[in-house]
Amino acid sequence: MITILSFEFFQNAIIAGLLASITCGIIGSYVVVKKMVALSGGISHAAFGGIGLGYYAGIDPILGAIVFSLASALGMGMISLHARQHLDTLIGAIWAIGMAIGILFISLTPGYAPDLFSFLFGNILLVPMGDLLIMAILALLIVIVVIACYQVLLAVTFDEEYAMVLNIPVNIIYLLLLGLIALTVVMLIRIVGIILVIALLTLPAAISREYCSRLKNMMVLSVGVGILVTTGGIFLSYFLDVPSGATIILLAAGLYGVVLLERALRKNSISVTPGNI
Repeated sequence: MITILSFEFFQNAIIAGLLASITCGIIGSYVVVKKMVALSGGISHAAFGGIGLGYYAGIDPILGAIVFSLASALGMGMISLHARQHLDTLIGAIWAIGMAIGILFISLTPGYAPDLFSFLFGNILLVPMGDLLIMAILALLIVIVVIACYQVLLAVTFDEEYAMVLNIPVNIIYLLLLGLIALTVVMLIRIVGIILVIALLTLPAAISREYCSRLKNMMVLSVGVGILVTTGGIFLSYFLDVPSGATIILLAAGLYGVVLLERALRKNSISVTPGNI
């Protein structure tokens, strides 16, 4: 165990998992409470367009994903607010367009696209130092924005009409939240890949929601759950020699299944107590 921790690639993986857990716990809580799971999925798949653009332009694909994810999220938000389009149709369109653009640019790029498989399915054990630095900057930015705007984000998340009464710029805060989701998605691409991003973004928060009634508590517990599943998944994937992204997601899904089973058993035990018969 100690020998493994001495490897630089393993240390980078642990740090990447911690950074991802912090952002997942914070932003994932908003996503689950406000029921924006499908919207987040659309943003994550649209990010593939940025990956392809990065390969074609000869820049870091993660940087391309940041630009494309933000543009897709804000564009999706603006259209849904002003054009009154059906959100599910809009999500499907952005989802497909982003993937199609990514495929097109990759096909136009001369030679072979390295690390493409890890962008799709993730490989936390191969996160380079450059991407780790980008993740740290994004995590710091997300935390600062959430702390600074916590009260308005809270109001918009739980009751938009009440937020309007308080003269909170609901539309601007909504777009800000979409931007934070886009940045979080980019952070998770290297961890679990574009295909599995939505699961890591929402499962820790969904688990925490079963035990927390306050958003702050939910965020803290979500961060802890995220650290548990990412760290556990890293060790399991290394020892079992299996893909890290899939291992992390399956561990999170298994934990969520246990939580749901525990809730069902708890409800059944309450329904059969003598006072309820």
